[in-house]
Amino acid sequence: MMKPEANVYSQFTKCFRNTCYSSKPVSHQSSNSDKDCDDAETTPHDRSEMAAAVPRKPGGWKAMPFILGNDTLERLATFGLLANFMVYLTRELHLDQVSASNIIYIWSGLTNFAPLLGAFVSDAYVGRFRTIAFGSFSLLLGMATLTMTAWLPELHPPPCSGNQLKLGKCQPPSKGQLGFLILGLGFLSIGTGGIRPCSIPFGVDQFDPNTDEGKKGIKSFFNWYYATFTVVLLITSTLVVYIQDKVSWTLGFGIPTLLMFGSIVLLFIGVRIYVHAKPQGSMFTSIAQVLVAAHKKRQLKLPTDKATDGSKLYDPPVKDLLIQKLPPTNQIRFLNKAAIILDNDLKHDGCPVNKWRLCSVQQVEELKCVLKTIPIWASAIVSFTAMTQQGTFTVSQALKLNRHLGPKFEIPAGSLIVISLLTIGIFLPIYDRLLVPALRKVTKDEGGITVLQRIGIGIVFSVLAMLVAGFIEKERRNMAKLHPHEPVSFTWLAPQLALMGLCEAFSAIGLLEFFNREFPDHIRSVGNALLSCCFAGSSYLSSVLVTVVHHVTGTHSKPDWLTNNINAGRLDLFYFLLAGIGSLNFVYFLYCAQRYQYKDTVHKDDDNNAYAAVELGSTTTT
Repeated sequence: MMKPEANVYSQFTKCFRNTCYSSKPVSHQSSNSDKDCDDAETTPHDRSEMAAAVPRKPGGWKAMPFILGNDTLERLATFGLLANFMVYLTRELHLDQVSASNIIYIWSGLTNFAPLLGAFVSDAYVGRFRTIAFGSFSLLLGMATLTMTAWLPELHPPPCSGNQLKLGKCQPPSKGQLGFLILGLGFLSIGTGGIRPCSIPFGVDQFDPNTDEGKKGIKSFFNWYYATFTVVLLITSTLVVYIQDKVSWTLGFGIPTLLMFGSIVLLFIGVRIYVHAKPQGSMFTSIAQVLVAAHKKRQLKLPTDKATDGSKLYDPPVKDLLIQKLPPTNQIRFLNKAAIILDNDLKHDGCPVNKWRLCSVQQVEELKCVLKTIPIWASAIVSFTAMTQQGTFTVSQALKLNRHLGPKFEIPAGSLIVISLLTIGIFLPIYDRLLVPALRKVTKDEGGITVLQRIGIGIVFSVLAMLVAGFIEKERRNMAKLHPHEPVSFTWLAPQLALMGLCEAFSAIGLLEFFNREFPDHIRSVGNALLSCCFAGSSYLSSVLVTVVHHVTGTHSKPDWLTNNINAGRLDLFYFLLAGIGSLNFVYFLYCAQRYQYKDTVHKDDDNNAYAAVELGSTTTT
């Protein structure tokens, strides 16, 4: 039987007086004698606390033109490519509909997973500025590569007439041409993975959160960030798509490439203004420590509430004002074993001897916060499949519709996503100013409805979007057979696109709020990256579904549902399939949401007066 440390309180008292958990500012000139805890053993959480206390002179608004300019032009390049990429792959490279959609799904998934890796590299090794700089150069290289695929005749198939394209007799791209295209997409994914997870935290770094001016600056930065985000989407969905579709693909790719070069120049002009926060270590180290420590102490039996043998959890207070103290909970109780103090777990000064054997309650609870969000995150992947259709099969539908405004102007198929964007832009102010105050009076909730309720409503809209899309496509297909030379108006797609916009307004923004609320304060950037991972997962799920449906539904006597000629296929049944999967996902979400417990925190005053160890009970082995 292993016994808990006998003289734990005196050791914790010593630990609180040294720099392990000291609230005094850390000086850049401190000597080694000031450090009673070995730096080599300091966790990312400890380093974050010490770095937060280092005085700095924030760049503030002086740095914003360079940071926002770089981020805006990055999104202009990548979103400008994705908005009309389905048309480029099918019309210019002569790929069939299934192959083109799979390329988009896989590339989009890789691009949305990349920010998670970028956040890890930035936090643990190179810092945010260097990660953004590297990502910018990679993005420029990717855009230049794709521009060359449209510019150089050797890098794309020969031109094809409209009749040949309809009959599927156009020459497909060679393996070399397709490989060069994929190389460019790979550079884009690497660049996006470096810029997106770091741009918001890097912007926040420029303000001092301990001052009123800094707090106001951070809020204004977020407003400007999302304002530029909306502007970029509108520009890419209209002007950039029009240039690509009606003027020149070379020019349509070349303009974002030149703008990306300009963003790199902007980024480096402000290099002396920025606050360059040093890498603080990755959350993944802390997560690994908790898992390893809990595994090493797996034979310990967690005590009952009535046990009185004086066993303790290692629970030092958090002195960083930016980090909220998390109380110990009984959720996922196995992980609590990582914080149980045993003989020889502590040094004479009260610091852990081995941080891979003893972790703090804060570390344990932070891991629990991450693990609890995974079921909700998984449900979002399925609901986002509705939104991923906007860039693939919704565009295929639009190509079969009458998109003329007047006798001369024709709306590009990729620009119809503007309907979804306008829905979001019109609905959000109404929701924020009218619906939330009205709901607040009824529910007494600050947000009108809870975050999980908002996500659930978004899932409902995703199911409705696919049902409506299925019925509209069924009617469009019937009309196309009856009147093949009189295509129906593009406004037929407005209902499904509007519902997709409402799905995004509830689900995507709700998830962003959910991750920011439930993730520990100092790793919220990883939480933000998880939203991109939701889109990545939905892209891969869509790719799998498309591939399976393509191979399963076709027979010798009739084409598959997703054949190139959608008038001969059954795209409506594919939409109904997505609606059915979404309905099952909604039931799964309800099950998870009803059992979810929101993160709790300890008030700072209570934390300062709390004991450094928590009474448990028996720690006898099983």
